Amino acid sequence: MIIVFINSTSGGPVPADTPVLLVSDHMEGSVHVLTVPDGTVVGRLTGRHLSEHAGFLALPGGRVACVDDRRGELLVLDPYGEELVERSVPVAVPAEHLACDPEGRRVAVTTGLGRNSEAWSDLLTVVDLATGEAARVRTRTGEPGVTVLGGGDPLVVLRHREPGALAVHRFADLLAAPPGCPAVPPLALLPLPDDGHGDAHVPRTSHVFAATGEGVHRAGRAGDTLAAEAVVPWDAPARGWYLRLDTRRPALWSTLRGGDPDPRRWPGWTNQAWRHDLGTGRTHRTDLGSGLVFRLAFACSRTAFTRIHPDGDELLLVDSRDAVHRVPLPAMEGAPRRGGTPWEGVQRRAVAASPDADWVAVSRGGHGEVHLVDALTGQEAARSRLSTPLHHGGHMTLRTRTDGAEGDPVGR
Repeated sequence: MIIVFINSTSGGPVPADTPVLLVSDHMEGSVHVLTVPDGTVVGRLTGRHLSEHAGFLALPGGRVACVDDRRGELLVLDPYGEELVERSVPVAVPAEHLACDPEGRRVAVTTGLGRNSEAWSDLLTVVDLATGEAARVRTRTGEPGVTVLGGGDPLVVLRHREPGALAVHRFADLLAAPPGCPAVPPLALLPLPDDGHGDAHVPRTSHVFAATGEGVHRAGRAGDTLAAEAVVPWDAPARGWYLRLDTRRPALWSTLRGGDPDPRRWPGWTNQAWRHDLGTGRTHRTDLGSGLVFRLAFACSRTAFTRIHPDGDELLLVDSRDAVHRVPLPAMEGAPRRGGTPWEGVQRRAVAASPDADWVAVSRGGHGEVHLVDALTGQEAARSRLSTPLHHGGHMTLRTRTDGAEGDPVGR
């Protein structure tokens, strides 16, 4: 592993008042650190193949957690610290999802498919970042999502598929498990449909949410178990496969995908931004256009999506009135084509933003480029060319030291 810091300043590689972008090329095995909005590369970590599926988990103080799928380590990265890698702890891989409690102390990492056609690992790792303690247990083979509820006795909630369920475990019991990866049954099970995909956790109310074909299932903590509450419907002939908590206001967001499910017909897929206000209970849907739209990112004033389509790609910026501002993006060589699928052997884009800034970062897969865009004007402020190609679009996170993004304690 090599860590290079460029233009280092006293007190860390990045000044405390500067937004920072972490860009992972999980194929080539590197992480670049850029300052925003100038796009200057101020650091690079090599020999690290981060799990793109598990993503980045926001921690207090502008730090992030992620999983190195090749080395089998949970990493805590601090771009504002004296060393970029603050801590590394061995964990089971391939990492599927990761989450922490509201304190940012207790972390859970599930295992899933990796580069396999079928799920084969049932290992769950829990880590106490304050003490460095870690334990591995066996749960259930699959593609589990995870949330960690806080309080005096934190709970780990696994979201399973086929059969669908929310499985509840005490974090302390998992951490105290003996060596040898013992099988640990859950304290409680709450049934779910079999097609769950997408998880969110609201720390303020200790609620968990799971996206299914029926809508968003929600449950509240009741002691050492969960109590099911009314399902929030999609109210559309489509469903969301991704669920995210908006820390700027109490709301859930997703992207509703509709149309022919055949992946070769992806250019005709419909896409809507779905927002459910947790305070009023109202749901809003905004048309984003056809093609491939998936993950999203929250800037201070706007919510950012990318849309990939054979007729031209766009950065989509949704404002507080649900108006969509469209910013054309340069084409990618190796982009998904008509008649092919949008998943395998093609280039894609990643998007990142911080709820404390109005900058949005968009990657250009295969070209090693990152566009830094002013979310309010749609103007490009800088374009950085990295030393790796960012195949598959890479993965990114944009932080400020005090942006509060850790209020969403699920890896993205």
